[in-house]
Amino acid sequence: MKLYKMALIAILLVSQVTLSQEKEKEKEKEKEKPEELKEVVIEKETKTFTYKNGNIKVDVANSVFNTAPSTLDLLAKLPKIQITPEKDGISVIGKGTPLLYIDNQSVDMNEFNALAVEDIKTIEIINNPSSKYEANGRVVILITRKFSKKEGYKVVLSENASFKRYFNNYAGINASFKTGKLEFKSNFNYNNITVWESNGNDLTLPDYDIRSNYLVTAVTKRPQFLYGGGLFYKINEDDYLTLNCSRKSQDDIFDITTNTFNQEQSTINYINTLNRNDEYRNFTNGFLNYNHKITSLDANLFSGFQYSNFNQQMASVIFNDYNDTGAELSQLRDQKFQVAVFSGRTDLEKKFKNEMNLELGALYLAADADTHFTIENINPVSTTKSDYDYKEKNIAAYSQLSGSFKKFNFMVGLRSENTIVRGKYASESTLTIDKNYINLFPKAQVGMTIDSTNTISMNYAKSIVRPNFSSTSQVSAYINPYFVWANNINLNPTITDEISLDYAHDDKTVRLTFFKTKNPVYYGASYSESQEVLTFMTTNFERESGIALEFILPFKYKFWSTTNVVNFGYTKIEDSAALTMETKPSVYMYTNHLFSLPKEIEVSLTCWGYTKQKLGIFERSGLITFDAAVTKKFFKVLDCALSWSDIFRMMNYRADFTINNVAARGIYYTDSSVISLSVKYSFGKIKKSEFKERSIDENSGRIN
Repeated sequence: MKLYKMALIAILLVSQVTLSQEKEKEKEKEKEKPEELKEVVIEKETKTFTYKNGNIKVDVANSVFNTAPSTLDLLAKLPKIQITPEKDGISVIGKGTPLLYIDNQSVDMNEFNALAVEDIKTIEIINNPSSKYEANGRVVILITRKFSKKEGYKVVLSENASFKRYFNNYAGINASFKTGKLEFKSNFNYNNITVWESNGNDLTLPDYDIRSNYLVTAVTKRPQFLYGGGLFYKINEDDYLTLNCSRKSQDDIFDITTNTFNQEQSTINYINTLNRNDEYRNFTNGFLNYNHKITSLDANLFSGFQYSNFNQQMASVIFNDYNDTGAELSQLRDQKFQVAVFSGRTDLEKKFKNEMNLELGALYLAADADTHFTIENINPVSTTKSDYDYKEKNIAAYSQLSGSFKKFNFMVGLRSENTIVRGKYASESTLTIDKNYINLFPKAQVGMTIDSTNTISMNYAKSIVRPNFSSTSQVSAYINPYFVWANNINLNPTITDEISLDYAHDDKTVRLTFFKTKNPVYYGASYSESQEVLTFMTTNFERESGIALEFILPFKYKFWSTTNVVNFGYTKIEDSAALTMETKPSVYMYTNHLFSLPKEIEVSLTCWGYTKQKLGIFERSGLITFDAAVTKKFFKVLDCALSWSDIFRMMNYRADFTINNVAARGIYYTDSSVISLSVKYSFGKIKKSEFKERSIDENSGRIN
């Protein structure tokens, strides 16, 4: 019995030990099991510049470019993009005036300037735009706005202090709120700007024995408001609705002072002119976009509507002082201009299983512009009044087929546009402008993949550049009693045929381009003997042709990345009314260097410039400029940036031409040397969203 009890106790002890050991093993296994993750955060290195098919895409939201005080200042820092001295136009090296797009809608300069930098996600320079884009241009600048993927709210307070010849201040607040399928965004910006401008010309008119030169300077005080809001509603995985409205308003109070020497035969005058101006501008713009997936057809349908309105009113009081005899009131001016534009578009995209893609679409645009112009001359007393009404309609349709077969890919598209234009002065019974024309714009591309790193492609495109609606304005700038800057209401559209050959190795591209243009638009000069006034205005020239060889060469090594663009171009502009001078090749160069340093410090160094340009009719001096910027993030919520543009003040340039036997030798001064301090503070509550969402910004790429 004792043995039995002892055996039973031993068995119990062994069982306890075994059970204890098994529990320990289970605990060890539990420790070895990976912990269940509540959320996965993937940190991905963002590239400021990316390259595909010869296009350049810039990540604005996550780079030093996000610190620019305005959208125009931002564009001026990007490769190949040039801003006109008057800050009212954009051109792309080797391509001319670009077509501007915000998401899925075409916009003009007013709509572009009303956009806050904080709202921009990316900017892409598309060198070979498809038929989905309007045929109005050889290159597209596509701006994609930000949308949030996480629920919650975020507020960004920004302040930019810029030191130029005068102090400029840019302050703004941007807010976004997202819950479920609905996102709301709003912004309010107040800019207190002082703009300095200056230019001069030596003018010779041998037919009238006139020699004149002037130096003009304008200083503008510009309080400016930009505000707007938008809604984004995700209906389901493929369908969405967006609504955006924005407005920009500004008062421009500026004096234009001009010192003039004028000699007509033996009569010599020295004139000091003071032109006091009070101007008000406002611009309102609205978008409504709807995207729908047609499940039965496995196709995507996009529809968009847009309305914009621009209003400008300017009153001028002009004094002239002849030969230091005292300033006398010379002229009163009252100028008004308004333009309203409505447009609607629809795009259908169908992808087939055999890698074929069919795209169809249509667009309707209607514009109505009115301009009122009144001049009262004091001595002798006279009054001139002019009312002009301009209406334009544009109806377009396009189709495009693209696909691939083995190593080859292709794209062929055709766009048809019917343009109807009517222009009439109120004092006349007949139309000044009466145009109704249809243009066909074919586009084609064929490419071949040589291997995983090398591709080659050939492109052909026909495009048009129509006059801006602002060109219908009769608003002009009085410089002195003998000279004015004015618009030209009789401009014809510019038609361009272009063929290019591209070779790409990884992210490096070489492009050879040839183009031929009819009716290119540049500034010209004409003299009115009856009014004794010389006018500079935009003018159609007969033809332009050119060839360009371009290299896009990005490199990266550890914390250093660089983007380099070199363009060798030969352009000739011709017109029977102009003196054709020597034509020579020129070189454009852009290089940007980004250094990603520890502790979230980023340094940017940029240099760009071009050599002397001899374009047949025009001869322009070369220039070069250097920019630098340093950014640093503090406490994950405070972004600070210090930048210096045009460090060595080298942005002044000369431009010479002879047109209608008027010889002009001009110099243009810029106020582009800027030291800026930018601060952005963000706060909010962002939480994980269970709603799965594709990047809405990528939907804008569907129209590539």
